[in-house]
Amino acid sequence: MITDIELVSQFSVELGEDYASAKSYVRDIPTQALVFVRSFTHKLAILIAEQHHLEFNSPNLYDRIEQLNQRRLLDVTAIRTMHKLRGDGNRGAHPEKYHLTQTQLVTLAEKSIKQILNLVAKLYPVLHCTAVPVYQFVAFDSLAGRDLCYRAMMQNDHHAQYLVAMSLKAQALMAQEQASATTFDINTASALQTAQDEVQRLFAQAAYWFAQAAPFEDAALYEHGVSLLHGYAQSDQVKQGELLIAQAAKAGITDAQALLGYFYLVGSTVFTVDVEQAKALLQQAAEAENIEAMSNLGVLYYQQNDYQQALAWMSKAAESGYPQSQYHLALLLAEGVNAEADQSRLWMQEAASQGQLDAMLHCATDILHNDNAQATELELAERYLHDVIKYGHNVTAMIELSVALADGMLNRIDVVQSAYLLQQAKHYGDDIQQQVIEPLWQSLLMQIDSVIALNPSAEELASLQQAKTYLQ
Repeated sequence: MITDIELVSQFSVELGEDYASAKSYVRDIPTQALVFVRSFTHKLAILIAEQHHLEFNSPNLYDRIEQLNQRRLLDVTAIRTMHKLRGDGNRGAHPEKYHLTQTQLVTLAEKSIKQILNLVAKLYPVLHCTAVPVYQFVAFDSLAGRDLCYRAMMQNDHHAQYLVAMSLKAQALMAQEQASATTFDINTASALQTAQDEVQRLFAQAAYWFAQAAPFEDAALYEHGVSLLHGYAQSDQVKQGELLIAQAAKAGITDAQALLGYFYLVGSTVFTVDVEQAKALLQQAAEAENIEAMSNLGVLYYQQNDYQQALAWMSKAAESGYPQSQYHLALLLAEGVNAEADQSRLWMQEAASQGQLDAMLHCATDILHNDNAQATELELAERYLHDVIKYGHNVTAMIELSVALADGMLNRIDVVQSAYLLQQAKHYGDDIQQQVIEPLWQSLLMQIDSVIALNPSAEELASLQQAKTYLQ
């Protein structure tokens, strides 16, 4: 009986290498595992196309999978699995944008590995015209991370240093997201400070290893530039960071080309606005499947009033699973005389389901203002608003949820939570928002006083008095 790695290697040597690499990183560096998952999916699409003498008409993975689908070279289940693997690979590149914790990322990587294995077993007879060999799945282990650390520290292996730094950066970004989210949950300043200290420690360690690998690896050079730009280890060194990013872009690093294109699009410390340079760089990165470049290229065309090209590139980014682009596509589809309301709503809902905060707020508000909203929809709206408040500290969301809880729009009244949210909104709100908050504040006080006047039970009275303390 062979192992799962041997099975995939018999299916395709090249795919077996990606599968083995992805599996080895699952427990310790799940972001890197998901990078290999995406690479595997790309190579599988090419393998299927070559078998059927199909020439792809796009470098974009979504387009290629859809081309396989249109030619009916794979069944619907296999196509869906490939799209799922493509989306999971995107999440691995930007876990913080999906509000993923390290544990959730590991779980995602494990599921992706098993989906790959099931897909290979399904396609094995198609490719080799023989039954699938009997195999067994070997459990995940945590040896890869230890080996990387050993090679990075003891053998001065520059690629290992880069991978260790990428793992530390991913952990830092996720920890930063969680630290930001806990400001509404923790009771002591010391707990928040501890979380922030851990974030800084992880960023500083990532910056150190990027700096070690940068002279030898162009990808590390780009990440070193980013670490200087954002001050991972010390105060920002923006000019030096931007110059290193430009150097990495010249060396062909796609992420660097995308970021340099953005610099030219909006202007930066070193680079002045140059739309043609921005377009060239973003086009280059977009064709290499950098999702943020696709999205920014769509913005660039929109600014030039080229609606067709803007829609095309935003659609590609949205279809690649990038929630920010899904949100912007939803807004674009809602505009103009040819507005597509149904498509706009579907993309807005998709972006919200993937954690895009503006989309979550938009969908939640729509639900609350719908008199015919079902109980399940109201539950979803409340969850969305809580997440927007938790991760974005959004004052509008605080106001919306406060009003909903005070008025019974969520099929219950909770004046304590309503008052607390209004207090937080007043603390964070700007001058315009304060004008909205003030009458709500007075109205809620009057509501509490009127209920107290009705001689409620001791338990209810205690809750009402607690709510009133938030509004003092």
